[in-house]
Amino acid sequence: MKKILIISGDPNSINSEIIFKSWNKINKSLRKKIYLISNYQLIKQQFQKLGYRTKLHQVKSVYDKNNNFNLKIIDINLNFNDPFNVSYKSSSKFVMRSLNLAHEIALKGDISGIINCSINKKLLNKNKSGVTEFFASKCQVKNNSEAMLIWNNKNSVSPITTHFDIKDISKIINKKMIINKIKTINVQYKKLFKKKPKIAVLGMNPHNAEFRENSEEKKIIIPAIKQLKKLKFNLDGPLVADTIFINDYKKYNVIVGMYHDQVLAPFKSIFKFNAINITLGLKYLRLSPDHGTATNIIGKNKADITSFLKCINFIKKFSK
Repeated sequence: MKKILIISGDPNSINSEIIFKSWNKINKSLRKKIYLISNYQLIKQQFQKLGYRTKLHQVKSVYDKNNNFNLKIIDINLNFNDPFNVSYKSSSKFVMRSLNLAHEIALKGDISGIINCSINKKLLNKNKSGVTEFFASKCQVKNNSEAMLIWNNKNSVSPITTHFDIKDISKIINKKMIINKIKTINVQYKKLFKKKPKIAVLGMNPHNAEFRENSEEKKIIIPAIKQLKKLKFNLDGPLVADTIFINDYKKYNVIVGMYHDQVLAPFKSIFKFNAINITLGLKYLRLSPDHGTATNIIGKNKADITSFLKCINFIKKFSK
């Protein structure tokens, strides 16, 4: 029986609310497989402050022999004063230790995958990378070939670039990056979902820049698509981004955009929280709910657990 690792993520967040509410929705057989990487005292204090009651059990590792149905916590040993007002320094240390420990455990192969709860990207480092890039770096992924897939059973989207400012996108994308990421999407989608995906590739500019000779469409995107078609990939493009999500997206399994909000904003408008974030191309399966830390609703009992539960239900298929 493979275990499921959950990282509690940013301490200043709705994560403890989501963990508690989701824990009460899953059955006992699944509870036995779940191990939460967190801080025992922090979770205990947050639950108490929110008025939540559930039994917690501190363990040293996923190899501890423990057959009870309590919420098992692999403890990150740090001291916190206010459980919902943790300093930036302590939060960053806690998050980095949690992510590194999850990576080390995952490499040993006795888990079905990692689910990390939401994290403020500022806690990772001073750069603009997120958890996707963190795990790609830890797994020594070459040539920018990892891919972020926001998945719903009706459709998925994937941005070629992830957490970068719009002004930098044209400097970052290139033909090799597009080819490598779409290759990863194609291989991993077949592995996870047992079918070859039909992929739509979007242009970068409004109206595909009318295919001007100096446009990214002409110089980068079209040459990448042509090379992938020669390799028998099932894809179309470049398609225009302003109309694809009216109806045509339904024809495809994956819509690949050039930047984050080009595909995530319309996708979330359609599917709301009914989606999960999957990192493709790592040495293990990594998921996260498709939402942020939502600090504005901490303690208000308003957190939506749809995406987190979807992560658990997805990963449990690989925990047998």
